[in-house]
Amino acid sequence: MADSGLDLKRLVVSAFPNAKALPLWVGEAQGVFARYGIALTIDMTPGSDAQRAKLLDGRIHIAQAAVDNALQLVVEGHDVIIAMGGESGMNDFIVQGDVNSFTDLRGRTLVVDAPNTAYALLARKILARAGLEAGVDYEIKPIGNASMRLKAMLEDSFNAGGVMNPPFSSEAKLRGMKSLGRLTDLLGPYQAGGAFMLRAFAEQNTTTLENYIKAYVTCLRWVFDPDNKAAGVALLMGRLTLTRGVASAAYDQLIDVGFGFQQDARLDMEGVRQMLATRTQTQGRSPRLDDQATFIDLSFYHRALASMG
Repeated sequence: MADSGLDLKRLVVSAFPNAKALPLWVGEAQGVFARYGIALTIDMTPGSDAQRAKLLDGRIHIAQAAVDNALQLVVEGHDVIIAMGGESGMNDFIVQGDVNSFTDLRGRTLVVDAPNTAYALLARKILARAGLEAGVDYEIKPIGNASMRLKAMLEDSFNAGGVMNPPFSSEAKLRGMKSLGRLTDLLGPYQAGGAFMLRAFAEQNTTTLENYIKAYVTCLRWVFDPDNKAAGVALLMGRLTLTRGVASAAYDQLIDVGFGFQQDARLDMEGVRQMLATRTQTQGRSPRLDDQATFIDLSFYHRALASMG
């Protein structure tokens, strides 16, 4: 493990304020990033648009979020790479209590983060299979992160559905809403969360990036250790102001094999293929996404994991 010494490398990492930020909070609380020579600042983003803007102007260095956002930046002409996996999204399609099927969303509103990336595209794909077309049969309303989407649905029942992850999916069910299914069950494998950044940053800060990956994987292994559940639940309760029941349910989702975190933050290439196919189906083909080697670079990840043994 790297010796932090006195010369810590400043690193700003952006994540969403949900349970999937737990490895970052673990590392912050236990000094894991510092032991790898990193002075970590965690930027909690209100939404994908703000996160992408901060990445482009240098206010953040790494985005730990849905990597489809990286594809959106690539489509726009930015040189961004995906350097690590993370998870499949851990998403449920949450609806109001009076909604019994996807067709019941006809004439109502789907709340999303940003309409052109990640989970909004998956929701559109699901509704298209049910015969509903965005902008014709239902309205898409950009709201922001999952906490904002839950708030919008609680305040106005016309907001009939939205994709949510832990802990907000659990809280929604406790508040009288229901799930029409987990997205991985409805659509199959999907690469959601991961780490992406500007290529220039990665190439100019190779050691720092690899140390970040090692620290993150160390924290992820801590989360999977059953001896750490009580401490992990306590962290979720404190950081997200949750009841113990909601925090415990969220933790169980995080470590649910096949639904929660991917082991050692590996990138699931079948999930990547599904992510690209979903984008093509909902947004149209972009030639900038034809060659995965231009926007996926796992060399940093492989070197980091090899050095960990």
